[in-house]
Amino acid sequence: MLAERLLTRAVEYAQGAYFAARPTPVPSLPEPRPGLTYLLYAHVPFCERLCPYCSFNRFPFEEDRARRYFRNLRDEMRMVADLGYDFAALYVGGGTPTILIDELTQTIDLARELFSIREVSTETNPNHLVPEKLEPLRERVQRFSVGVQSFDDGLLKQMERYDKYGSGEEILARLQSIEGYFHSLNVDMIFNFPSQTEAHLLSDVEMLKESGCNQTTFYPLMASRSVEVALRRTVGMVDYSREARYYALLSEALSDTFEHATAWTFSRTGGGMIDEYIVDYEDYVGIGSGAFSYLDGRIYVNTFSLRDYDEAISAGHQAVSLGCRRATLKDRMRYRFLMELFGLALDKRAFARDFGVSVERGLPLEMAFFRAVGAFERDDDEVLTLTPKGRYFTVAMMRTMFANLNSLRDRARAALAPDERQLLFGDGAPACPAGGTDETLGTPAP
Repeated sequence: MLAERLLTRAVEYAQGAYFAARPTPVPSLPEPRPGLTYLLYAHVPFCERLCPYCSFNRFPFEEDRARRYFRNLRDEMRMVADLGYDFAALYVGGGTPTILIDELTQTIDLARELFSIREVSTETNPNHLVPEKLEPLRERVQRFSVGVQSFDDGLLKQMERYDKYGSGEEILARLQSIEGYFHSLNVDMIFNFPSQTEAHLLSDVEMLKESGCNQTTFYPLMASRSVEVALRRTVGMVDYSREARYYALLSEALSDTFEHATAWTFSRTGGGMIDEYIVDYEDYVGIGSGAFSYLDGRIYVNTFSLRDYDEAISAGHQAVSLGCRRATLKDRMRYRFLMELFGLALDKRAFARDFGVSVERGLPLEMAFFRAVGAFERDDDEVLTLTPKGRYFTVAMMRTMFANLNSLRDRARAALAPDERQLLFGDGAPACPAGGTDETLGTPAP
């Protein structure tokens, strides 16, 4: 689709300067701004076996190292509290947050003691859908997200998930067994995987409907440039020309049971606790090795090195290793434009109030493009909403933004010492097609 190619190239160009990371020798994050509501993200970078399709910071699980890490994570949480931050919600991503359930529950409990946490979200993998993992979380977690990606056995084998998590039918049975455990049970899926056919996709949708989940997120396959090379070597070339068709297909197939909560998240009940917390929280703090923070228009990246993270926290300070330049006013207007449209509606009056200019005057090229391609369903003095075509264009823009974030992760990972790079990749080369959150290949987890 020519319009999609033009749009993604424009997004890549506009974000290029902003995502250029540089070393940031600061001992801690800045203090909070009065009156602003923040979200807390906590990163748990351990997996029982590393998935070759994940661009997030992750390391092979070793219990002693993981327990020390969780203690450091809680110490960093206390540092953030000492800076004066408060949070309405906690999101725990990874990696595999449920790798040590006693450590995870201690971390959630501390967050509730320190902050005004109302909602807790955490991610997991299908093999952790067992009572000993779930029961301690039942009263602590409101949103539980399971990285499934596909129910097709052939695709699961290609993604090296079949041996780890079982067949599609086995995963489906586990999901059905926990229906009603959590306020929101989200299942993360992927569309446009290189070998995925339309039949595979429609079968995934039908099995998803049987799963008992009340929310699903269908991520398009997202890859940084280095990851695209690795993808080509393993499972084939990503074909973006069919992405719009696959998106339309899955949206239509889901429509009899689910409705849009965001452009790529679908809910049985409408709205609710969506997957992308960045829609509800413009600023957030990330703790843990490899976590991102976005504060006052600037991205901060914690070190990807477990050793450096341990040394920093033990020395009594945070472990920020990279930072992007502060966003310009235009950058922030573009970010707001994308986030609110991705969340299905842009409030024109709030935009004008916050930026001192209308969205038409602030972003004339973006508005002209969206109007020219028929992306707006409602376009009046108060609000912008999207047509189905418009929802796809926001998906393409988000996919491009997260691919750029994955490239930033590549640069942060490149600073690892040789022994830590060897632990991850053997030869240290990036080897995964980011397409969701941590193991879920494409969530905007920081």
